[in-house]
Amino acid sequence: MAAPASQDNRAFEARVMWLSLLGEVLPRALLAELGLPSLMLGSSGGGRFLLILPDRSRADAAGDFLKRADEALGRITSGVVRLSWSSTENLGDWTVVRKRLQDGMSEAASSQILQNGFFEPFAPVAAPADSIPRALRDAASVGWSFEAPALITADGATQRWDLGRQASHDNISLPRHAARNGEAMASVRELARRAKGRKLWGILRGEIDDFATRLRRAQSVEEHVHLSLLYKQFLAGEIDLLCSQGDYFQRVTVLQAGTADFAICGSWDALASFAREIDRVFRVFAEENLKDLPGAEAKTFTMSVTLGGPEVTLGRLWEDSIRDLETAKASDKDCLFILGRVLEWKQLNDAVDLKDAIVELNEEFRGGKQFSAQLRNLYKKVETPDRALSQGDHERLLARAIRFQRRFARVANRREREFQKLRAHLMKELAGRSVRGKLKLRPEGLVALDWARLAED
Repeated sequence: MAAPASQDNRAFEARVMWLSLLGEVLPRALLAELGLPSLMLGSSGGGRFLLILPDRSRADAAGDFLKRADEALGRITSGVVRLSWSSTENLGDWTVVRKRLQDGMSEAASSQILQNGFFEPFAPVAAPADSIPRALRDAASVGWSFEAPALITADGATQRWDLGRQASHDNISLPRHAARNGEAMASVRELARRAKGRKLWGILRGEIDDFATRLRRAQSVEEHVHLSLLYKQFLAGEIDLLCSQGDYFQRVTVLQAGTADFAICGSWDALASFAREIDRVFRVFAEENLKDLPGAEAKTFTMSVTLGGPEVTLGRLWEDSIRDLETAKASDKDCLFILGRVLEWKQLNDAVDLKDAIVELNEEFRGGKQFSAQLRNLYKKVETPDRALSQGDHERLLARAIRFQRRFARVANRREREFQKLRAHLMKELAGRSVRGKLKLRPEGLVALDWARLAED
C-alpha cells in the first residue's frame, strides 16, 4: 500500500505480479546458484517452495544465498517482505521431517523478538523509490540478478526462465491474463464501464478450504509434492481456460494465482458467474482426483466478491477483499461472500434464479428502476425492524409486506398463466418463513434483490 501503489493502480498490480513471480523465480535461482538441476525443485508458488538438496554443504550454501536475498528484499520493500526458511536431513518418516521443517520455520520467524530494540516504539521509515518493474505481465521470460533493482527483471540477467502455459521445472506457468484496452491493460475504471447495469468493478478472491491440513496429512515427500503440483496446475489451467472465454476475456484480469488461492478483478457482473464456474469444475476435479483421500480437507472452495466504484483504488479494494474472505471463512466453509451475505453454493444458484425472476417480473410489472429499490427497502425493514417498535407495529409492517405482494395479483397480462406462476414463485422465495408473526427473509432473497437492483441500473 506504500506510495505510489496507494494511489497508482498500475503500480499496485505490478507489485502483486512481482510477488507472485518471486515465489517461482527465487527457488530456481537458488538451484542455479548451487549448480543443481531444476528437477530438484519439489514445489513452488503461493509464497512458499520446497527444494531437495543432495548434502549438508549445499544446504548451508542455500542458507547463505537466502540470507543475501532476504537482505536485498528488505532494502527494496523497507522490511515489509522478508524470507523465512529452514532445512533438515531427510531421516525418518516424512511426517517427522515435515514437523522439523515447520519447527525451524517457526523458530526463524520468531527470532526477531529476541533482537535488540524489537519492542521499541515504531519509527516510520521513508519508503525507497519504487523499483518494481511494470513489464512482468507481458514478458516472455524473466531473469534473476542481485544487481537488478528488484532482483527479478524482464531483460538482462544470466539466468532466465520462460513464462508460458506449459508447466515444467524449466518453464514457469503463471496465469497472467489481462483484459485489454487496445495494446494496454484495461484499467479498473474501464472494467467498471464494461459492466452491465451499475458501473462497478470488483475483486473475486478464493481459497481452498483446509489445504494446509491436507498437506500435513501427506505420508511422503512424493505425496506432498504431487498434491502441491496437482492443485497448482488445476488452478492455473482452469483460470486460463475461463479467462479465454467470451464472457470474461475482456472483463477480468488475473491478479494472483497460487497453489491454493487466487484473486482476479473485473466487471462486477462477471465475477459471480466466474466464481460459480470455478466451484463447479473444482467439484468435478475433487471427485475424480481426490476420491481416495479420506476427509473433506481441500475438497471445497470458499470465495468472496468485493465491489467498488470506479474511484476506489485497487490497493484499497484488495484489503477489503481480504477482510471479506476472512468473514466467509469465519462463517462457514464451502461458501461465498457476496453483497454483504455469506451464501452456500446452492443458495447462490437459487439467488441467480431468483434475481432473473425479479428482473423479468419487473419488466412485466413495468415498475421501473424504483421497483427493486422499494421492494428491497420494504423487506429490509421487515428483516431488521427497529427494536423500539411494538408488537402492533411489527404486525402492521408485516401487513404492509403482504399488501405489497398482493398488488401483483391485480396485474393482468397477455401471458397471464406464466406471469402468475412466476409471481407465485417469486413471493414464495422472498417471503421465506414467518416466525412469531415476523417475516424472515431468506439470505439468497436479499442477495437477489440487491443483485437485481445493480443489474437494472
